[in-house]
Amino acid sequence: MTEPTMGTTGPTTGPGATPTLRELNKRRTREAISHAATRLFIDQGFDRTTIAEVATAAGVAKMTVTNHFPRKEDLLLDLHEEIVGRLARAVAERAPGESALAALRRDCLAGLDRHDPRLGFSGPAFARTVSDSPALVARLRELHEQSEAALAEALAGATRPTTTTGTPSGASPDTPVSTPVGPPVDFESRVAAGLLAAVDRTVFTEVFRRLLAGDEAAAITAAVRPSAVRAFDRLEGALGTFAVRPGS
Repeated sequence: MTEPTMGTTGPTTGPGATPTLRELNKRRTREAISHAATRLFIDQGFDRTTIAEVATAAGVAKMTVTNHFPRKEDLLLDLHEEIVGRLARAVAERAPGESALAALRRDCLAGLDRHDPRLGFSGPAFARTVSDSPALVARLRELHEQSEAALAEALAGATRPTTTTGTPSGASPDTPVSTPVGPPVDFESRVAAGLLAAVDRTVFTEVFRRLLAGDEAAAITAAVRPSAVRAFDRLEGALGTFAVRPGS
């Protein structure tokens, strides 16, 4: 892409793994398509640019574009999977003795400090392109809704009871031990996810609003960070002991 955006294509292999030549070629093609699309969307507008024009600019077939990006919106919002999975991943990777709230606070504040595109940081032209397109605005809203749903699932998995010996009640004999028992997503986890995701979504919205107003990234962090801290502080009484990872 030509400037900071909602994301760049991430690795296709696990941590520490060496990507294969096929994976590297696939990643390069995906990046080339996304870069070409971003330039066209910024120059012409998202709604006025066709997939055929993107394919021509990237030097690939139209089918190659749609194979990599089934949705046109994701050509620009190409970190959509990272946006959706970020909150759930922060909960999954929380330290022993750390609550979900503490993990999400830490992740959000670190993202603000490093001007993380997944929190809305981008170049001004990119931000204007998004805000000028109802389709892109709707896609961002959808991504945040999916992020909240993924967070609720992570919280449910972190709080439901487990068994360490034998077969869980009502489970198949083939179910591995230490498998969580209970409904996929309980009511309390959905409520907690709604509260926690609301802070993150509001941070994103405020970062984006200030970008459109012409503020620099450092000034945005300086303005938004204290508000984020206060918002997480207000949730401490309700969620400070929720989904604490066992251990010390």
